[in-house]
Amino acid sequence: MVFRSRVNETPVESKTADRTIKKMSYWYRRVFLLAIPLILSNLTQPLLSTVDTILSGHLPGAAVLGGVAVGGILFNSIYWTFGFLRMATTGLVAQAHGAGDQDRLMHHFGRALLTACLIGALILLIQKPLISTALTLLGAHSEVRQAALVYCGIRIWSAPAALANYTILGYLLGRQHARTALLLQATINIVNVAVALTLVLWRHWGVAGIATATMAAEWTGCVIGLALMLASGARVRHLRWNELMDGASLRRLFALNRDILLRTLSLVAAYAWFTRTGARSGDAILAANAVLINFLWIAGYGLDGFANATEALVGEAIGAQRVSDFRAVLKASSVSAFTVAGAISFLYLIFGRHIIAIFTNQGAIRSLAEEFLPWLIVLPLVAVWSFLLDGVFIGATRAQELRDSMLISLIGFLGLAVVLTARFGNHGLWCAMLAFMALRAATLGLRLPAVERKSFVMSEDPVEA
Repeated sequence: MVFRSRVNETPVESKTADRTIKKMSYWYRRVFLLAIPLILSNLTQPLLSTVDTILSGHLPGAAVLGGVAVGGILFNSIYWTFGFLRMATTGLVAQAHGAGDQDRLMHHFGRALLTACLIGALILLIQKPLISTALTLLGAHSEVRQAALVYCGIRIWSAPAALANYTILGYLLGRQHARTALLLQATINIVNVAVALTLVLWRHWGVAGIATATMAAEWTGCVIGLALMLASGARVRHLRWNELMDGASLRRLFALNRDILLRTLSLVAAYAWFTRTGARSGDAILAANAVLINFLWIAGYGLDGFANATEALVGEAIGAQRVSDFRAVLKASSVSAFTVAGAISFLYLIFGRHIIAIFTNQGAIRSLAEEFLPWLIVLPLVAVWSFLLDGVFIGATRAQELRDSMLISLIGFLGLAVVLTARFGNHGLWCAMLAFMALRAATLGLRLPAVERKSFVMSEDPVEA
């Protein structure tokens, strides 16, 4: 019966089916070819602070390790807060790239780079009260504080470069130069390791050497990143100051950045509340949750690669006004990302206990972490949709919807965390985290049809509508 139905197909039907299969295969290849280097690039990003921590751990005195660790937390928090520089740039550049508008593309990047430089300059201007207040809030005292002051006082001078790197990365992702983005991230980390080893082990600069190496790596990355942009086809001659400083465009960029910032702060608040609630349950629960949250970060690095790929491809489809491409990207990225999420969950099911053992050798903490491990096995299968839809909405530059979704999800998470933790303890807390991811996906998913309608029906510029 199956063979007969295939034979009875008309030539037109057969060719149509073949074209459909080839088209979907094309999009699956594009998603994977973008996602794989982006996953590797994501994995390299936390290495700057990791290398700093490892080197400081081999210097005499616990205060050195504590000071560098506190300093790393400070800078990671600052740069995560300004992650909108990368996300907004990716969406805007991707749409201009899809439209084939080099003028608009370069002006979007130019405004983002200018914003990054201004924020970096502001950070340098207020560096003393910023560092002092942050170290107080982080609980750094005496010798740890002194080590942290040395580290922060040097590394903060790379703030403009670190933020500029976000915009460069956003440009490269928007142009779908994923391999170049990976090369840039790898270069930054290689420079950091090489300079740190030289200054710490050979020149014996201690904490100052660690901070100087990170600063040098970030500035080197900025210079090389701009050079890679030029090599990849960026045309500076398209930049015109009057268009760069266009009031309407700057206001639209400010609104986009503001909404993504509020979205990010809401996400940070959810994780902060999760940590705070776990800490109130005792040191053992806090430690077990600290181990298990790494399972979420590991899954995030993999799923974020597909989200980043989706940002670029969705932005391109909207810029080119090809709704069929938009739908094909959604299907290919959804199937691909869910497959990877399933593989991650399966690995956690089989090797979860071994992974916990890598993070801690304390029996009591390992036992507690294993008790709550089932939540982490399920979590990637739920979180994948929130990651992926974030990518869709960033690529479509629908930041207001992202902001509203995250605020609603945060309120739901806080309410569930209070109720469920009181009733079920730490199991209730992890259940609330799972619900938080589901709420993010549901609130964005309900608005997905409206994104397609608004992005492809209007005749005016979809980026700036």
